[in-house]
Amino acid sequence: MTHDAGAVREVAVRARTASHDLALAIRATKDAALLAMARALLDATSSILAANAEDVARAEEAGTPVNIIDRLRLDDDRLASMAAGLRDVAGLPDPVGEVVRGSVLANGLELRQLRVPFGVVAMIYEARPNVTADAAGICLKSGNAVLLRGSSSARSSNAAIVAALRSALVASGLPQDAVQLVPGDSHESVRALMRARGLVDVLIPRGGAGLIRSVIEEASVPVIETGVGNCHVYVDASADLDQALAIVVNAKTHRTSVCNAAESLLVHAAVAVDFLPRVIEALQEQDVTVHGDERFSSYDGVVRATDDDFRTEYLSLDISAAVVHDVEAAIEHIRTYSSGHSDAIVARDQVTIRRFVAAVDSAAVLVNASTRFTDGGEFGFGAEIGISTQKLHARGPMGLQEMTSTKYVVVGDGHIR
Repeated sequence: MTHDAGAVREVAVRARTASHDLALAIRATKDAALLAMARALLDATSSILAANAEDVARAEEAGTPVNIIDRLRLDDDRLASMAAGLRDVAGLPDPVGEVVRGSVLANGLELRQLRVPFGVVAMIYEARPNVTADAAGICLKSGNAVLLRGSSSARSSNAAIVAALRSALVASGLPQDAVQLVPGDSHESVRALMRARGLVDVLIPRGGAGLIRSVIEEASVPVIETGVGNCHVYVDASADLDQALAIVVNAKTHRTSVCNAAESLLVHAAVAVDFLPRVIEALQEQDVTVHGDERFSSYDGVVRATDDDFRTEYLSLDISAAVVHDVEAAIEHIRTYSSGHSDAIVARDQVTIRRFVAAVDSAAVLVNASTRFTDGGEFGFGAEIGISTQKLHARGPMGLQEMTSTKYVVVGDGHIR
């Protein structure tokens, strides 16, 4: 066993021990710890932002793309949002112990299915140090210890954040090893985490397609897959075009570096003459480069799209765009290119809306709303630990309930079979 693998195993063993105590913690204790963690983040603002400035400076020196630096950068507002996320989680119901279903069997046995923690949850994620606090808070509230393996680009930020969170746990009477950073920057440490079966119960990758594919292919620990966001907005012939314009611009430009930003625009041919010049102008005013099909590319400044453009999660001020003949063509386009994350329709015709909602197989389908709403906080889940695009166990924004499993409790009175 290499040094890195041994170090990973050591923190995993400590997490397993901490998970036993955390699973028994009552809601009041966990909520007090979450509020203390929020205060600790704010108290450590200067040290966290100084550490983050180091990470950002290294990223800029290395020529890291602007959209990735945006994910990495923290400021007072983003740190305040991280603390608010922890307070929001504290205010949510505790999922542990919730009775999912229960009944009395014909033989008199009482049967209950209860929510229970997984035990130890591991996260492998890129940039975005806010994930560190979000994951720690959700895992704590759902009774899980968490092992956090952020990218080396956010090394200083994550270390400062975790130090603050662990200090709050100690003060709250919970084991500080409930929240730990995975040591090491090598791929060997990542591989050791992915193969820590028996110590890690669930592994969640959160990042680009390459990271997610690597984890899925290499891990022996069960994985909850979070997917990339090649999200579409379809503007139907029945759409309110003023409403459609606002939705498209918001979905694309509100924040480009996140997975729920729109990456592709589809417009019904019947409204193309009226809508295309308006939407192209509005997007170009926001410095968006439109990669369009033949109809779109007939307008000034539009780049002719390739097939790869329609498959791309840009995470930048770029969008692919095409004109379609009807809702069926829009559905077919989405089936071909969508990553199954979030796809939206802007329409007033209810038959068309029902057809789109039924036929588009994505984790979230939005009607007359921006794709930017696919988010744990916006859905009322508090912070989220990721957005799942798989179909087993969890799909869409993963909040507290998605961080639990269940067990059956069977109560009898001397019953034998």
